[in-house]
Amino acid sequence: MSVLTHMKSVPQTIAHRGFKAAAPENTMAAFRAATEAGAEAIETDLHLTRDGVVVLCHDETLQRCYGNKSRVRDLDWAEISKLRTLREPYQPMPRLIDLLEYLNQPGLERIWLMLDVKTHDDAEEIMKRTAEALASVPSQRPWNTRVTPCCWNAIYIKLSMTYLPDYRITHVGFSTTYARCLIDIPNISFSMLRHTLASPCGRRFIRDMRKLDIPVYVWTVNKEIWMEWSVQRELSGVITDEVALFREVCGRMSSVEVHTPITNKRQKKFSRRLYETIRFCGEMTLLHFLIAIFLAREWLKHGSPSRHIGKVLNG
Repeated sequence: MSVLTHMKSVPQTIAHRGFKAAAPENTMAAFRAATEAGAEAIETDLHLTRDGVVVLCHDETLQRCYGNKSRVRDLDWAEISKLRTLREPYQPMPRLIDLLEYLNQPGLERIWLMLDVKTHDDAEEIMKRTAEALASVPSQRPWNTRVTPCCWNAIYIKLSMTYLPDYRITHVGFSTTYARCLIDIPNISFSMLRHTLASPCGRRFIRDMRKLDIPVYVWTVNKEIWMEWSVQRELSGVITDEVALFREVCGRMSSVEVHTPITNKRQKKFSRRLYETIRFCGEMTLLHFLIAIFLAREWLKHGSPSRHIGKVLNG
């Protein structure tokens, strides 16, 4: 039987904390592995040391990755630079400027960055130090065309607009209600939890953002079935630990096959999809319960999200 095909666009591959599946997360080894595997972008996390150095680390403390119970902000860079990851190959923690210098090498100009600004440090201090780090590493392709600060709330968005005024801003979060209050911000994009985007509200959100030409990214997608879902939804980018697998899925799905006969492999895939659907429904119920609590708490503290966001951005 003949197979009809047509080409379709696929989301960009965004390496979550580097190629986390191949090397210790948020290390230069993970970032190098990501670029070598063909990632178009790297997602990483920002914290501040006690002496104001912007370092790349997801957790508030050093326990999980480095075996040290201290918080990042309680140690100077000289102390942190001596630590090594618990996972092999043993790696030091990089600074933001180390990653920028790496991406400044010839041949890597196409790679762009999502900087997830964690909320454990003083908001103004970390945004100021991030801007200083970006300014300290000259790039032939300007960083404002390659870097997007990822902000969890309006406070960080306001500070990003102050300290990085020419940069595209990405709101990272899990509530489409909150995100919709931000759509009028120039050069905004959204990085949303997979469960949020797969819900009925999420599907409407994807449709509406596409009409507004606002990029939508999804995190964190590691299973093949959800990679295929992301490609089918034609999202702007997929944040994943499994860079090589997602690249393979994109390559396979760039040609859509029609009239393909049912095979045992497809039947097994259907069974896996059914299992994932049941599991997803349970996770979705819990997530929406937690989102409802979050929104209720925010409403009690600040009033409606739109009112609070407007007050922060315009204050």
